[in-house]
Amino acid sequence: MANTESTGSTADTPPLRYRVSGMDCAKDAAQIERAAQSAGVAPDAVKVSAATHIMTLKVPEASLPEIEKAVETTGYGFDRIESDEDLQQSAAHQDPGYRRALWIVVILNVGYGVLEMIGGFLAGSQAVKADALDFIGDGAITFLGLLAIGWSLLWRARSALIQGIFLALLGLGVFGTTIMRAFEPTTPDATLMGLLGLIALVINVISVLPLLQYRKGDANMRAVWLFSRNDAIGNAAVVVAAGLVVWLGSAWPDLIVAFGIAGLFLHSSWSIIRDARSDLKAAA
Repeated sequence: MANTESTGSTADTPPLRYRVSGMDCAKDAAQIERAAQSAGVAPDAVKVSAATHIMTLKVPEASLPEIEKAVETTGYGFDRIESDEDLQQSAAHQDPGYRRALWIVVILNVGYGVLEMIGGFLAGSQAVKADALDFIGDGAITFLGLLAIGWSLLWRARSALIQGIFLALLGLGVFGTTIMRAFEPTTPDATLMGLLGLIALVINVISVLPLLQYRKGDANMRAVWLFSRNDAIGNAAVVVAAGLVVWLGSAWPDLIVAFGIAGLFLHSSWSIIRDARSDLKAAA
């Protein structure tokens, strides 16, 4: 394995870039960064932008084979960008089939997110509302990536910054309303909560299927797991909270899960804003 000292010395190392295919949100970017770090890359020597789907490495050329092997285990596709012109185009991103796959992901995420948000109000569940916001956020980021195909790095970064700020405001809204509900807790409709959580779990699995053929790595099932793992945890938490609401006769399980999901979503929004600011500096 390449050691941290050799891969982490970045002072005079020119950046090496890869376009990542098959990812759609900040959680995926964090997964890839952790994989690179497992190969000895220093945390400040790798950045995967959730805004532009570009991985930037500041490592010696000789260490690339081991790093590439490590990141490919995540199940995503990686194409080396050899020149600035390559930043504007990618075989996968220009493929009409890939565009259709992204549209399917957008429709599933945003469409169900809106329905789940309505269901959250009907059920009186803050956890369902927070989970719906996560769906809408993931779909919005995928939509941004779809629109940004062919855009310059500067304009993609600007769009991502606006998107990240908007999503952060939505997340803060859910966080704030959950705090207010905590002062006057009302027991939500646990049956509807559980049903919406189970449907969300199914939607998460379905939404990954169109992107599988654009990923590389071990096996398709591994890619499905990596893609939907964090979202599935949130969906399962909603279902568990619904059970606890019935068992305890209390609204607190719903509120606690809402705080947790909103917190994770705000963290993702912060990652998008951070990446966009970094990309703006790189494009300046």
